[in-house]
Formats: sequence, C-alpha cells, structure tokens
Amino acid sequence: MTDLSDLPPFWPVRRTLALRPALPLLAALALWLYAVRHTDVSRLDDYGLVTALHPGFWAGLVVLTAGFWSTVRDRRRPGGWPAAYVLGLLVMERATQAVLYPTPLYAWAWKHDGVVDHLLTAGGFQTADRIGDMAVYDQWPGFFAAQAALVRLLGVDSAAVYMAWWPLASSLMLLFPLLLVYRTFTEDRRLIWTAVWLFYVGNWVGQDYFSPQSVAFALHLGVLAVVLRRYGPSGGGGGSGRRGQVIWTVVLTVLVTAIVISHQLTPAMLVVSLLALVLLRRHRDWVPVVTTVVIFLAWCLTAALPFLSAALPDMIRAVGDVGGNVETGYGATPTGAGAIATSWAARLLSGSVLLLAAAGVWLQPVLRYRAMPLLVVTAAPLPMFVASSYGSEMIFRVLMFMLPGVAFFAAAALLPEVRTPAATEAEARARGDARVRDADRVSARRGLGDRFRFRTGFGVRVRGSLFVLLAGTLAFVPSYSGKDRVNYFPPQEVALVGQLLDEAPEGSLVVAANRNYPLAYASYGSIDHYWFLEDDRSHVDEIVRDPAGTLATDMAGVDRPSRAYLLFTQGQSANSEMNGQLTGARLNSVLESVAASPRFRLVAENSAGAVYELRQAEEAEGTEGTGEEGGAE
Repeated sequence: MTDLSDLPPFWPVRRTLALRPALPLLAALALWLYAVRHTDVSRLDDYGLVTALHPGFWAGLVVLTAGFWSTVRDRRRPGGWPAAYVLGLLVMERATQAVLYPTPLYAWAWKHDGVVDHLLTAGGFQTADRIGDMAVYDQWPGFFAAQAALVRLLGVDSAAVYMAWWPLASSLMLLFPLLLVYRTFTEDRRLIWTAVWLFYVGNWVGQDYFSPQSVAFALHLGVLAVVLRRYGPSGGGGGSGRRGQVIWTVVLTVLVTAIVISHQLTPAMLVVSLLALVLLRRHRDWVPVVTTVVIFLAWCLTAALPFLSAALPDMIRAVGDVGGNVETGYGATPTGAGAIATSWAARLLSGSVLLLAAAGVWLQPVLRYRAMPLLVVTAAPLPMFVASSYGSEMIFRVLMFMLPGVAFFAAAALLPEVRTPAATEAEARARGDARVRDADRVSARRGLGDRFRFRTGFGVRVRGSLFVLLAGTLAFVPSYSGKDRVNYFPPQEVALVGQLLDEAPEGSLVVAANRNYPLAYASYGSIDHYWFLEDDRSHVDEIVRDPAGTLATDMAGVDRPSRAYLLFTQGQSANSEMNGQLTGARLNSVLESVAASPRFRLVAENSAGAVYELRQAEEAEGTEGTGEEGGAE
C-alpha cells in the first residue's frame, strides 16, 4: 500500500507563499469590475463620480492599498509585485472614467481633437489672419502633428476614438522616467514604489487628459532622468568618456526639441530646473541647460514669434504680480456644496503630501545630502509664481512639476529608514564629507522604529503609514473626478452639437454661454464662436436683464448665406453653476427669453440641450406681422 505522506505536495508551499500577494490584487480588481458594472452615470450630481460610484469601488481601493503596503514592505516578496499593484491603481483610478462614460471627458480634450482634425483637413499649418487665436496651436504643433499621424496610421476617423483612454496611457508614460529618477537616489525598493504610488494619487491636477502637456511632462521627466543619472557627480557621462557624452547630448537634444515644439510652459519649467542644478552646484555640466536654452530661444524667435509678440505686453505686466498670478478669476470659483467639497479635498490632498515631504526631509537627514539634486529640482518651479499666471493655472502647474520630488520625500516620511546607492555613499565617505557623517549620526540618534510616528496638532500620537497612504488614495477620487458633472458630455449633447456644425453654412456664428461643450472647436476654420459669459461683466449683466434683445443685437452682424445660432447645452449649465458664473435659474431665464422671442426659432432640441437660430431681419418682421411661433424643424 502506498504511503501518501511520502509524496511531495501537489502545490509546493513555497509557490503558494510566492503567489500570496496576488490575492488582494485580484480581489481589488474583481471589486472594481463589479462596481463599474453597477454604476450609473446618467444622473451625476454636484459631487461628480464620487456619489455615483458603487460602494464596491471604494472597497476595492481599500483592499488594493492594503495589499500594496503589505507587499512593498516585505523584502522577501519578488520585486514585480509592487509594480503590479501600481498598475492596478492606474487601472482603477485612470481607466474607470473611460469604462463608465460613453464619450470622452473634458472640453479641452475635445478642443485638441478639433485641432488635430483641422490639421488633417487643412493639410498644413495656418496663420492668425486665417484662423485667429487658434493659430497658437500651429506655432507649437508637435503634439498635434504626432496625433494626426497616429490617426492616419490607425485608420480611425478622429482622435476621439481613443481620447477617453489617454489619461491611462499618459500616466503609464510617466512610470519609466519616474523610476529612473528615483533609482538615481536610492536602491530601496520600498521607497521607490511608495514614491510612485504617492505621485499617482497626488497627481489630481488633471493634466493627463488628451493634451500637449501630458506628453511634454513625460518628456520633461525623461530629460531630468538623463541629466540626474548621466550628468551628475557620479554619472560619468555614460558610455566611454567623450563618446558617451556625445550620445547623451544627442538624446537630450531630441527630447528637448520634442518638448519645445509641443508646449509653451514646459520648456520654461525645464530651464529653471536645470539652471537651479547648475547655480547651486548640484550639476557638473552646463551642456544640458545650454542645449535647452538654445533650442527654446531658437523656437521662440522663429516659429512662435507671432504669438509671443502679441502676448509680450501681458507677459511683462504679469511679472512680479504673485497675487494676480495665483488667483483663479471669474468663472473659475467653485460654487455649491459639491464643488466646494471636491475643491477642498484636492487642497487637503496636496497639502498633506507637501507636509509629508517636509517631514521626510527632516526625518531622513541622509536624503538631504544624497538626494539634494532632487530637492533642488523640486523647489525650482516655485519662482514661476512670479513670472506668469498662465491663464490662472500657474498654481496647479507648479504643483504638478514639483510632485515627482515631493512624492519621493513624502514616501521617505512613511518609512523607518532608507537605503541609498552604495556607490554614492562610498564616494562621499572616501572624501570624508562632514554632511554624510552628520546625517549618519542624526539617523542613529533618532532610532526610527518599524512604523512612522508623528504628533498631530492636538498632541495625539498617531501610528499608521497605511492609514496615511489609504487616506491619500481615497482622497484622489473626489479631487480627480469630483467635477465630472462639468466634464462629462452625454452622447445626446455630442449629437446635438454635431448636428449644428454639420448644418451650419461656412462663416456662421455659434453663440453659447461658455465653451464647456463637446466639439466646440470643430470646424473652427470656418465657424466663428462667441461665449457671452466670458465677456465683460457689464455686458453679461445686460444679457441677464434683456436676454433675447441683447443676444439678438450681438448676433446681428452675420450676413447670408451664413447664419447665427444660439447653442445651449447641459455642459454649459453645469460649468456656469459650479464655477461661479450664472446660477441655473438665471441661465434658464436666458433660454426662456430666447425661446419666447419671435426673433429666434428653434432648429434642434434633445434631452441635452437646444439650438436656436436668429431670424434674418426680413424673417423677423414677417413673423411679427403674422404672429407665427417658431418650432423645431
């Protein structure tokens, strides 16, 4: 008789233990799949996706975060598991909207799709005398030219086919340069992956949508990775001496050129970062900063000169006006309980990560020396507050460019101690650097425990890096998706705007409350636009007092065969209400006045909005004489 106890186990215990980290990950993804199948986004309120999500989504985030923290702290786990959890995080936080919403989010993404479509239709770049203010995109065409080529390569009708998935794609593009930057200063897997996690949950600013900034930011991180690794004190230029230096300079030139021809702000951020490294002597070579400045100036003085010449007076006035550069301005003030709550969630998330970063710098003195170049790069964007408002967005852009370094030092605050590259440490010790000895003595004296501990303002001792990580992960959702009522355009709204643009003759005028609707810039080479809530406040007040009369006067300058249309959609209403323009009641009164006026006739309507056409003078006189009421055709 066979003794079964002598047989080896069917599933080795070691293999079971190795696969244990997969259980929380699989459970979290299963909860996510269940949640997205049972989430209804047809009736979003002022809290956006936050209140619409099925509770299973929140449970999945909790399980995912707990599994990540357990895995990343265990040195016995294979190195691939933290990466798998980070990918799971990106799926849950960046792909959820693409799965739930049948159309792409963000009016700006639709605008960029319109630029790509215009480039494909026109077959080349155009000047301001033909397309007005939109010519600025032809002066920084890198992103749009690449997308036009991709549209043709894929054989699709437009970039809108894949635009909804761009936040996930652009977030993935950041992963490799992030890892390169972090690995420059530490070999500690826990610190690296915790920093990556904090970067993604802290990056709520929303610049990962279909935009030049999303790609330029990834290229910016790529340049910093090359500079910090190959031009630093121990970089050695890579390769073999001068030949390696030439190779990496060519790589830098390509990356910087791609940034410069694609985006206005990112080259400036890159210049201040590289300049700070040189001036503070945390960089051994002037080649990167000189290369960047030369390419940047060359583009500004040639292709971008028309725009910069026109914008120069405003740019000069903005220098030094810190208060004006950080204020949001009219039409960008959160209004209503939902908008205010999500705005505060974003502020608290960013403030908490910044405070954690400051704690990390203080608690981990070894990093103050060994990661000083990263600390310099992190602080470098701050002077941009003095330089420009960047359309009331400078505060958000500065935060985004600081975030890679902020996340690194914040992660250090959550860990008991960190390991830095042995080569850097050996070199410093060989030189007898006093700062290294001081850092070692401070670390030893503090004797940090296995878990991070800190005191709150009330003197209560709080333990639990997991709690901090979990709170940040959950706070990302309202910060990132809390305004989806503004950013989501249902298929009916897309269809209504598409019908208008298909039927409007060339040279027509489309008037709307604001530009928050899909396809707002489709056919911008042949259709003019006017957004009356962006006009002077005095004129907005005139429209509120006499909507139909004032708007008819504003729209009267269009001659046949062109027409003038008033477009009203739910996206405009949501943006007006939640960003402090006009209340829903006032905007509805404008629409009711237009609907009752004989000077307008209804030409299209569905559940997402309506389109009214201004009657020509002779038509309006005939209508007044017969008492005819307008109706939808």
